[in-house]
Amino acid sequence: MSLFKKILGIGPKPVMAKSKFITIEDAKMATFTKKAVGQGYGTSLRPDVYYIVASVELGNTTTKCILTATNLNTSRTYLLDKTVKMTRDIRPPRKGERVFGETVWHVELTKESVSEMVRDTILESIKRSKIDLEKDLDFVVRSTGVTAGFASPEEVGELIIALADGCLDAGIPPRKMSPAISKEALPKRLQEFTLLDKVMFDGAVVSVVPPTGRSVVANEMEGELVTAGIKAGAKWTEIDFRNPCVSMDFGTTLAGRIVNNDQPYARTIGNFCGLAGAISDAVIRGTEKVDQRGGAALDLYSRDILKKADWKAALEYAKQVHEHVDIRKVPENRDRFGTVPVDPDAANSAGTTLIGCDVGVNGDKLPELTKIGHKIYEEAGIHTIFATLDHVSALVVKRLIDEAVEEKVIEEGSALGVTGRAGITGRKPEFIMEYAKPYFKDVLFVSDALALGAAVMARCMNSMGTTKIPLGGRQGGPCILGQRRKLQQKGK
Repeated sequence: MSLFKKILGIGPKPVMAKSKFITIEDAKMATFTKKAVGQGYGTSLRPDVYYIVASVELGNTTTKCILTATNLNTSRTYLLDKTVKMTRDIRPPRKGERVFGETVWHVELTKESVSEMVRDTILESIKRSKIDLEKDLDFVVRSTGVTAGFASPEEVGELIIALADGCLDAGIPPRKMSPAISKEALPKRLQEFTLLDKVMFDGAVVSVVPPTGRSVVANEMEGELVTAGIKAGAKWTEIDFRNPCVSMDFGTTLAGRIVNNDQPYARTIGNFCGLAGAISDAVIRGTEKVDQRGGAALDLYSRDILKKADWKAALEYAKQVHEHVDIRKVPENRDRFGTVPVDPDAANSAGTTLIGCDVGVNGDKLPELTKIGHKIYEEAGIHTIFATLDHVSALVVKRLIDEAVEEKVIEEGSALGVTGRAGITGRKPEFIMEYAKPYFKDVLFVSDALALGAAVMARCMNSMGTTKIPLGGRQGGPCILGQRRKLQQKGK
């Protein structure tokens, strides 16, 4: 930073990684990536090939089908379509259907109702993007942030099965939901981009392995996907977001990981869990302008919502909200924290620190936040209430970082990545950067990291790395393909 900027107190601006949209026609027509001076893939250029993945996500607030196309030469992932529905619109259970769980906002879920919502969302996305399910779509990854209404991390598997049924009902072939067993099993256009004949998929996603043993937290897969997605999103920036790194996903619930610097595979030494966007949603319900059951801050958000905000008052209101927010290492006697099923014993055994965010005990103080929201709305109006939410989220990040530093789980040189609706909108990135910069080498904000992570997961499961532009490995380091091969040959 220049001396002039330091004198004025002007800091670096937040780095936002936002994927570009392309059409399926663009993906099919692009033949070669332009070669810049001193750059390229070698002595000759390979034709561009796009790997098309559907990310099917059932969240507490939204249900999405996001179609991505990854250029296998550049590792850049583009968006083909983003279809979003409100999860609260899942139909009520019918007679004879078994309710196997519910969202944070107590929307009851059955296998049939989930499958129908997923099917309809996929079909709408396919229609909008104009892709051919058989010829164009390469892989589907299913994930869920809905973990609050489940008795244990293992029970989330039933929801994943319901998601699979929805995919099948939409006409997606089963083979597009499981990895290829050999190079020859992949379509011909993809075969030169796979390394299946050199390395197998052994569970590591972008060179990070999950905690070993029993499941530590119910939304472990979500943390895995957003970490991978932030690494993919970083390819649109100058930031090298590889290991060591910290990821935070501010959906309705909190997910994310703290990753160390081991090679060839880094370990997950920390997990985040609990409530995130649900905090903002509870506050916004105090306006009485949203549904009291499934209403969310995004229902009222607009680009100019902050123009007349009183930011000084907003910070004071945010501190009032945080009087009810509990952020700490998850105690050993808890089987839930922030409504999310956890297993502290499994975390201890795996050498993983669980850091949670709650409101009271398992969200029992959320109604208090709605009262504060009503007070803010009456005293200061809608603009200041949204400014308050920016400070609320930034303070959550600050306290999560403080706790991780206290537990000594953030390695030197780590980069921080933030994603999710309650972490990247408004002035949140600006405030978060201020809190994070003493501890992190770089701070990156990524939209749709879960979907980008699904694209990465699909590539990892089919050993589709890009050795000259690696997603895995250490910051500043080379591709770890050689190390992986040695490790896998040793295990034979």
